[in-house]
Amino acid sequence: MKPVLPLFAFVTLFALLGTPVHAQEVKAGDLVIKQAWSRATPSGAKIAGGYLTVENKGSAPDKLVGGSGDNIGKVEIHEMAMNNGVMTMRPLDKGLPIEPGKTVKLAPGGYHLMLMDLKQPFKQGDKVPVTLEFEKAGKVTLSLDVQGVGARGPAGGEMKHDHSGMKK
Repeated sequence: MKPVLPLFAFVTLFALLGTPVHAQEVKAGDLVIKQAWSRATPSGAKIAGGYLTVENKGSAPDKLVGGSGDNIGKVEIHEMAMNNGVMTMRPLDKGLPIEPGKTVKLAPGGYHLMLMDLKQPFKQGDKVPVTLEFEKAGKVTLSLDVQGVGARGPAGGEMKHDHSGMKK
């Protein structure tokens, strides 16, 4: 009888190497942060948006209150919304609550990180280090995967939007 282990090890290794690489998942206390990304910026641009998903697997609320980055002068949490047919944007000065057992998506057209006073443009393929600050989980460092200028979601996970209800 031939040993099965070498064949099993080969098949397992092949399966792992063939698996697509996904954006990193970062854990901080009861929070799981994933799909962190941004868009490439034109030369001279001083602002960009940061997007990600935060899941609170704990039993207590937490709150995203700010952030920082070496290439970023200031990080704010913002919300975009439609009000009477007009798109508005406002900073969330008191932070963004992450309720227990819930997932909050920061995505284009909704909650997002406003990355201001960029020291250099973001280029597609870059990984931009950012430190997020949560009220309970504290500071968490991760990288934003920079997608193309018009990207609507992280590579391999394009988000689908339904704009049928928007006024033109």
